[in-house]
Order: sequence, then structure tokens, then C-alpha cells
Amino acid sequence: MREEISAGGVVLFGNAVLLLRKFNGDWVLPKGKVEEEETKQDAAVREVSEESGVKADILKYLGEIHYTFKENWDENKSVHKTVFWYLMKSKNMNTIPQKEEGFIDAKFIHVDRVVDLARYDDEKEIIKVALQEIKKVNR
Repeated sequence: MREEISAGGVVLFGNAVLLLRKFNGDWVLPKGKVEEEETKQDAAVREVSEESGVKADILKYLGEIHYTFKENWDENKSVHKTVFWYLMKSKNMNTIPQKEEGFIDAKFIHVDRVVDLARYDDEKEIIKVALQEIKKVNR
């Protein structure tokens, strides 16, 4: 089984979180592969910028998720993926979705709606962790 390491961000602007909409309609968090000679933090910042056009700064490490998927629809080849997630903050709401990666929209979604809109359960959970961190800071 091939191992893959990725990093991504739960990006805040005010009381909203950045989500990307894929060509199939799914809303997801920005993330991508950590390149050779790159830190997980640098990869997270780069991937957020590449996929959404958003410049963001890391506030805090949120945790990691693990999952396995079939490589290129080949039932015999699996990939075990670890994604390291960071709470990030953007200075503005300007977005440019990366069409080459299949993203057709990028929006900041209000914190009251973002968990319901996110497509994947593991991403919903990391968004919940991020929202708990925000509440701690705002106390």
C-alpha cells in the first residue's frame, strides 16, 4: 500500500470558513500533497493559496485524519493518506478557485452552515475541532 502525506487548512475570515466546490457539487476543504523538502505547514499554506487564491496564515495545528482509497479506480492498489490540518486566518475574502484541479467555486461559508455543507465526515469533524478552538479564543 502506498503512503501519501497531505496538508490543508480550515481557513477563517470573520465568522466564515473557506470551502471549495468541486465540479461534482461536493464542498471540501483545501488540501494537497506535501512536496519533497517542504514542511507540512508550508504545504498547507501553499495548497490553500493554489486551490482557492486565498492568502492565509496558520494560527494552530488542529490534528490529522487518516483514510484509505483505491488508486486510479484500480481495485488492487490502495493508498493510505494522512492529512495534517491547520487552523488558518485570511486577511480578505477574495477567492479564485483552481479550475485545473476541478474546483468551480470557492466561498467563505458562515460557521452555522459550514459543517452541514461539507461533503466528507472526516472534514466535518476537523471543522468542528476548528470551531471549538475559535470558541476558546473568543471567551
